[in-house]
Amino acid sequence: MQPFFAQRFAKVEPSFIREILKVAMNPDVISFAGGLPNPAFFPHEQLAVASTKVLQNHSNGALQYAATEGFAPLRQYIADRYFKQYGMQVSPDNILITNGSQQALDLLGKVLVNEGDNLIIEEPGYLGAIQALSVYQPNFQGVALNDDGLDLAELDTLLAEPNHARMLYGVTNFQNPTGLSYSLENRQAVAERLIKHDVLMIEDNPYGELRFEGEHLPPIAKLAPDNVVLLGSFSKVVVPSFRLGWMLMPDWLCQKVTIAKQASDLHTNGFVQQVLHSYLQENDLDEHIERIRTVYGRQKVAMENALLKYCPGIEFTRPEGGMFLWLKLPQHINAMELFDVAIKENVAFVPGQPFYVRPDILNTARLSYAGADEATIEEGIKRLGRVISQVL
Repeated sequence: MQPFFAQRFAKVEPSFIREILKVAMNPDVISFAGGLPNPAFFPHEQLAVASTKVLQNHSNGALQYAATEGFAPLRQYIADRYFKQYGMQVSPDNILITNGSQQALDLLGKVLVNEGDNLIIEEPGYLGAIQALSVYQPNFQGVALNDDGLDLAELDTLLAEPNHARMLYGVTNFQNPTGLSYSLENRQAVAERLIKHDVLMIEDNPYGELRFEGEHLPPIAKLAPDNVVLLGSFSKVVVPSFRLGWMLMPDWLCQKVTIAKQASDLHTNGFVQQVLHSYLQENDLDEHIERIRTVYGRQKVAMENALLKYCPGIEFTRPEGGMFLWLKLPQHINAMELFDVAIKENVAFVPGQPFYVRPDILNTARLSYAGADEATIEEGIKRLGRVISQVL
């Protein structure tokens, strides 16, 4: 038959990173392209024990349809952890378990975004959010991300418009793609503006537990709880394939998003939720995360040192946690063209252009240090340095 598609999908592009990963799967390629957690830290044995325990002791409930909101003990665990980490008094009734943070973005788009609505996003911003929210045809308005967080002057300009955006999306800790974090002062300033202008922020925080330098900072959700949806995920600290994330919502939003979740998939995998909860009850998550932090911290330093050695004069961010750092290349270098040359030298990265809603910035790139050991990082950056020297 003749193909036909909904109009809202006319401008939704495939994930650029997913397409790059296909190219980078050659075993000869050293890839800094994927934002993939290091599989060396997947708790295989402990999850096997947890799976067996759930099947032996709770099989009827674990294999049955489940509540849309999610497994109640898991939601309580998340609420308790917010209190332990940040002193936040959180009710599990305000927590909805989702199929990763990506589904949370889709649900919020369904409930809150009309075609043509203004929506503020960091630039550069998380590509997955741009893709998920593009389905609902907003008018993205970029605000530059500085070393200490959102550019407040640019934000103020947008919020001064008569029909200003009612939503803002940002990753406040070790942002994807730059690795940058909002300072405490920047968080406080953003919270004040959310309240003053009646704006809802989607605060995405998949990397917040992966801090290996500096001090943990409170989420903006603690500073403006009625104006923030806080997203979290177990993908970066336990396993990504479970696709278990959550959203912490203000009271006024809970019912509508729960209805959207019911319409979408009824509930997130109930068996996997119970397996994860069993694992969390029997194992020390903080010890597990500390092992990840230690290794990622060493790998980050190895990448920084290699960049200084093999790519002199190239600017890059120095994250205090997370999985990424960000290169700013000389103005005349097009990172898309550089990628084509780099693949021939068997090294991969992600060009920065797709992370912008104003796509005229061509000289940036994202590197991930999470999936390679120090020796591999050094060799990969050495190759990248040769490629850059060819186009300087």
